[in-house]
Amino acid sequence: MVDVTNAKSQMRKGMLEYCILLLLRRGPAYASDIIQQLKEADLLVVEGTLYPLLTRLKKDALLAYEWQESTQGPPRKYYRLTDDGLQFLDELDKAWGEIERTVSVLKSSQTSRPQDLTIS
Repeated sequence: MVDVTNAKSQMRKGMLEYCILLLLRRGPAYASDIIQQLKEADLLVVEGTLYPLLTRLKKDALLAYEWQESTQGPPRKYYRLTDDGLQFLDELDKAWGEIERTVSVLKSSQTSRPQDLTIS
């Protein structure tokens, strides 16, 4: 049997950007908070994966950040969605709905697999 680990990893990577944007729709967040919220949703992400993605999203003008003072050390960078980011997220919401419908239809279809057909 083929190991499904790589396929699962690719699926998670494909939806990570969407999940981050969904979290930031709630309001600005510090990178560690993003990681924690993803973990609580059973999507494990490490800083080495998150920071390059946040940098790319900022470069694409989908995110902005601001520095805020912290009571527990140096100032923290809080990320937030830009107006372009909100529009982009709206488009991803539509795309997710389409994907969700497609997968749902395929999962619920009652067609038989060829090896299950009985020929009399």
